[in-house]
Amino acid sequence: MAPRFDSFVVFAEMRTGSNFLETNLNALDGITCHGEAFNPYLIGYPEKEALLGITQEARDEAPELLLDRIRDHPGLAGFRYFHDHDPRVLDAVLDNPRCAKIILTRDPLGSYISLKIARETGQWKLTDLKGRKDARVAFDAQEFSDHLRGLKEFHRKVTHRLQVTGQTAFRLSYEDLLSVDVINGVAAFLGIYDRLETLDQRLKVQNPAAIADKVTNRAEMEAALAAQREVDVEHVPDFEPCRAVAVPSYVTAVQAPLLYLPIRGGSAPQVTAWMAALDQVEAACLPTRMSQKDLRHWKRARRQHRSFTVIRHPVVRAHHAYCSHVLGSGPRVYAAIRRMLAKRYNLPIPPQGPDESYDLVQHRAGFAGFLGFLKPNLNNQTAVRIDPAWCSQSRVIQGFAGFALPDLIVREEELPEVLPSLARAMGYETPPPVPGAPPDSPFELSQVYDDEIEALTASAYQRDYMIFGFDRWR
Repeated sequence: MAPRFDSFVVFAEMRTGSNFLETNLNALDGITCHGEAFNPYLIGYPEKEALLGITQEARDEAPELLLDRIRDHPGLAGFRYFHDHDPRVLDAVLDNPRCAKIILTRDPLGSYISLKIARETGQWKLTDLKGRKDARVAFDAQEFSDHLRGLKEFHRKVTHRLQVTGQTAFRLSYEDLLSVDVINGVAAFLGIYDRLETLDQRLKVQNPAAIADKVTNRAEMEAALAAQREVDVEHVPDFEPCRAVAVPSYVTAVQAPLLYLPIRGGSAPQVTAWMAALDQVEAACLPTRMSQKDLRHWKRARRQHRSFTVIRHPVVRAHHAYCSHVLGSGPRVYAAIRRMLAKRYNLPIPPQGPDESYDLVQHRAGFAGFLGFLKPNLNNQTAVRIDPAWCSQSRVIQGFAGFALPDLIVREEELPEVLPSLARAMGYETPPPVPGAPPDSPFELSQVYDDEIEALTASAYQRDYMIFGFDRWR
């Protein structure tokens, strides 16, 4: 069967994530995106003199020449088009149903502020936090109004032309870019059979903070936007990647119709020990490593089953992750990450782990540095993976929803009351007590916790604090 499209165009704007989208489209076999092919000030990419054998001068003289080269390129080729690119090209692609349309959008205030920051810092791409340049900029009401009007007029024109010509575009937002499933959906729309397993994460989010924290004149901005209630200056973009469904990690009791969905870095050892004691078996006997099919059978066979997960205060969980996976010893330690944190991110921790000279002052400084690292890490700004031991708990629970949500979310401090109560409701008259969590080593959180540690944690885990209503620890 003949392919549906012979080329494609990505309608986007500056600071909408179009570079990230292009990078991942180019990772698909059979797709080539040629950058901003019709930018009046460059051809494809900065400092490039020609594209597909067409010079910038020849393109400006006859843009259809480059359009034809892109259409005839092996596989499926396309380009990114912004509202201020060559207007002669817009009519040509809009009227061509064999040119696939992809529309990428971002909230206009976010793109406007990001654009001003990029112009201020001169930084348009970021591959690692180490080289990040930061700036706060002044909001200009008239400038933003012009920016917004230009975007609306352009999208209104594109939408109208697609409607009258009976065409359908693939639409995605800035936040959609971190979903490999959405990018694979673009591939399906384009008629490409290749699929990505993971996204190319070399490009990092440059300015992940709330919009209100990026400007120097917040009050003036809020006053100017008062009539535009759809603009949320407090909105904090969430760039942390989604977590996959992890059914093999789920744990069931031997006899009780209980299903535990563990969150790494939490209370799993205490919970599984309690579940084993409930049915008087060893913890190693608890069924796990199930497939989705196994779990469906388990659920159908136990009509009165209950499923639950346990959340932990973010500062407790972060300190446990720091002690267990950064400082400790043995197979649980991420030695390569520890060395990188010490060398590249200047955390005051021994690259080979703590020795006899490691003291409380050094521990507190190292933990504070780790919390400072977690904020950009969770915003997908670093080269270090977002490990399940310290990822956002809200993201893990969202991942559960890919198969089945727990019907009960328990806070760790409520375990001694909630789990025995749950067991009694299932007919266990004298359920065992829930064991407490062992203290972290080499130092406990209570020895280093203070206002600064709390503030650093709340800044890194804003989403968890907001979704679960966490307050200060203790």
